[in-house]
Amino acid sequence: MSETSVQEGSHQPELRRVMGPKLLLLFVVGDILGTGIYALTGEVAGEVGGAAWAPFLIAFVVATLTAFSYLELVTKFPRAAGAALYTHKAFGIHFLTFLVAFTVMCSGITSASTASQAFADNFVVGLNLGFSDAAVTVVALCFMAVVALVNFRGVGESVKTNVVLTLIELSGLVIIILVGVWVIGRGEGDMDAVVTFETSDDKSVFIAITAATSLAFFAMVGFEDSVNMAEETKEPSRIFPKVMLSGLGITGTIYILVSIAAVATVPVGELSEADVPLLLVVEAGIPGLPVSEIFPFITMVAVANSALINMLMASRLLYGLAREDVLPRGLGLVHPTRRTPWASILFTTLIAFGLIIVVSNFMGDDTVDALGGTTSLLLLGVFTIVNVAVLVLRRQPVEHHTFRAPTAIPVLGALTCAYLVGPWTGRDTVEYKIGGVLLALGVVLWVLTWFWNRGVRAKKTGFRDVDHLGE
Repeated sequence: MSETSVQEGSHQPELRRVMGPKLLLLFVVGDILGTGIYALTGEVAGEVGGAAWAPFLIAFVVATLTAFSYLELVTKFPRAAGAALYTHKAFGIHFLTFLVAFTVMCSGITSASTASQAFADNFVVGLNLGFSDAAVTVVALCFMAVVALVNFRGVGESVKTNVVLTLIELSGLVIIILVGVWVIGRGEGDMDAVVTFETSDDKSVFIAITAATSLAFFAMVGFEDSVNMAEETKEPSRIFPKVMLSGLGITGTIYILVSIAAVATVPVGELSEADVPLLLVVEAGIPGLPVSEIFPFITMVAVANSALINMLMASRLLYGLAREDVLPRGLGLVHPTRRTPWASILFTTLIAFGLIIVVSNFMGDDTVDALGGTTSLLLLGVFTIVNVAVLVLRRQPVEHHTFRAPTAIPVLGALTCAYLVGPWTGRDTVEYKIGGVLLALGVVLWVLTWFWNRGVRAKKTGFRDVDHLGE
């Protein structure tokens, strides 16, 4: 970093390194588990029939391909900015770097907003409240405000909260698996349905699986968030490969088992129409089991965890961009006592508020699907660029030891991610509209920052030193 840059940022404290292998593993598992599997199992089954495990398996494979690319890059450049840093290292185009960073940030916010809305829905169901749609939106906003307060409290406290929430949400999925084992063991499970593909008349099996994989992919996102915590992780180059792959393996296995248990226990038609599909599995598998009454609250914990981790990621990424002067410098302010990026936490929370209010008013019952689908869409676009970047950056060796993926893996990762971005996957057009509005906001922010830097500060807008992006 240049001497001027050091002086400009010298008054700001560094982020605290608090995450070891165990905390990082729980962070990865907790981020991947949650909203997707709890909310989308029924819809995936509705697309392909009983073989609902297949889209989750394909989504797991696509995510793992991209995870290998992330591992190679995070061990090369263990900085907080993640995909933005990799993009800039590979292509050196400031505007492209900004758009990638802003897209990743928005994906975290849309994911957290999805979780917030799902939390509010389950809150109303769990307490048997007759709330109006407007009141449910207020619950979602209050929940997001609480997430912001936990985030502000500190990454150590946030990650410890994640540990507790991860164990609770994991217990809910273990219950589903055990119910499935119980039903199948008694000979009451419909195992024929598990290997049956059923699609609507106007869709081929291939198209149906593609559409279902696009839905299921939302359940697999989250592993990429961990690279944005690199500056708060101890020895990131050493521990990231084992931890990330272990986290993906654990969650992928759980998802496949949950989907098999669900389809074997509940007819696909009922599962796809249920508001809380996994709750229906518990009720149908073991009628009268008291846990069915608390399952909505387990779901609330699961989605709460997703929201917390995604807002952690979004605020840290915004912090890194502000410190590089591609966003207003005020967004990079760190609280002197808590040592957390309070300005970026506030800004990302306000965007989440806006998304929850606007999308819930215009999308109605489809709010969760619209925001979840937008999250997948944004991240698949970023993953395509990251998979290409890893190949380009092999021309830039580093001195320390790094993880290296076989060349075929990032190639396959780029092709599969790019394919799943397209409209041929059966995506709702509203996802493209939401994503387009968010990217337009990013462009406006870039332009405003450019004018401010040139007109007031008499300097160019761009990354000062990519080796210190995010510090």
